[in-house]
Amino acid sequence: MLSTAERNLTLPTSARRLLGWLTLMGCWIASAAMTTRAFTAADADSAFEAHARAFYAEQEGRAWFKESTDGGKVSFWMRAEQMEMVLDAYERTHRPQQLAMFTNLFHGFLADHHTNWSRNPFNDDIMWMVMACTRAHLLTGNPEFRDVAKLNFDLCYARASSTNLGGGLWWKTDNRSKNACINGPGAIAAFLLGQATGEAHYFVKATNTFLWLRATLFDPATGRVADNIGTNGHIARFALTYNQGTFVAAANFLGFTNEAKLAATFAMNELCKNGYFPAAGEKGDGGGFNGIGARWIARYMKERGEQATFEQWLQKNADAAWQARRATDSLIWPRWPEPTPEGVRYSWGASSAVVLMQVTRPTEPSPK
Repeated sequence: MLSTAERNLTLPTSARRLLGWLTLMGCWIASAAMTTRAFTAADADSAFEAHARAFYAEQEGRAWFKESTDGGKVSFWMRAEQMEMVLDAYERTHRPQQLAMFTNLFHGFLADHHTNWSRNPFNDDIMWMVMACTRAHLLTGNPEFRDVAKLNFDLCYARASSTNLGGGLWWKTDNRSKNACINGPGAIAAFLLGQATGEAHYFVKATNTFLWLRATLFDPATGRVADNIGTNGHIARFALTYNQGTFVAAANFLGFTNEAKLAATFAMNELCKNGYFPAAGEKGDGGGFNGIGARWIARYMKERGEQATFEQWLQKNADAAWQARRATDSLIWPRWPEPTPEGVRYSWGASSAVVLMQVTRPTEPSPK
């Protein structure tokens, strides 16, 4: 009996060429279908659940995120931001088990860091957790979340705010630079606390902090948000997706919509190669930057009706992130569209794709 290859050799040359072309096209079509299938709401669920299976740990009602698939506990600010990831999932699904998960994480955080966080010298770390807790209060009405957020915002703002360099908030207690990563979150945290408490002075603090950030680190010609200004007045002008995102959020909350659009557009057009969020490392701070950027740009887009400008870009990234998951456990590293490799993965680095898929509208309906 002739093999398939042998049978093909008996065909006329033109037929063999056609068969080869059809085979090549079939492989290309199959490959394209595999790599470009749009993500669904069910896929967003799966991404969140995969992250929880790999990294969420709980004991006696106190929970935390592991640092990696090898174990450990993730650091202060990364933990806070992964708690925001849980809130992102709840805002999409309204499933009570996700609020229960947040509550357990909150109690685990307090068990490790207590209710007063002033021992942490990084002012931005404190503001990230204030944001998470205040968002949770606004979603649940739980005063426990609000009260610890208020306590720590107040003590952090008191030590970080100064008239040096024209205003703004110091990044750390050594008072050597004023950074976008504290002033953007500081403005957001103040605005959210104004909503949570009804106290007008928080809105004043939010506005003043944002106006300093806009005047000092924002380029109105391009939308770039510079990283920081030192005590010598030197501005480090490199831009990062999370700083763009928190600037967008503060601008959106306070009604500076032109600035919000400029900063979001800069992130999309200037920080993304081939339309994809910049690849990040997993072990350092950068692993979750893209998730933060996506969260706040998506919120601005939805609240201001800017889907025509930003939604296709966000969906392209969400589709690529989902296709980059690894087959063994569906974890997604922060370097999509490259496939996620085997080996140790880190919860912070794996969070960006999860956030992105929670805040982005699926590009096709879930199968019934």
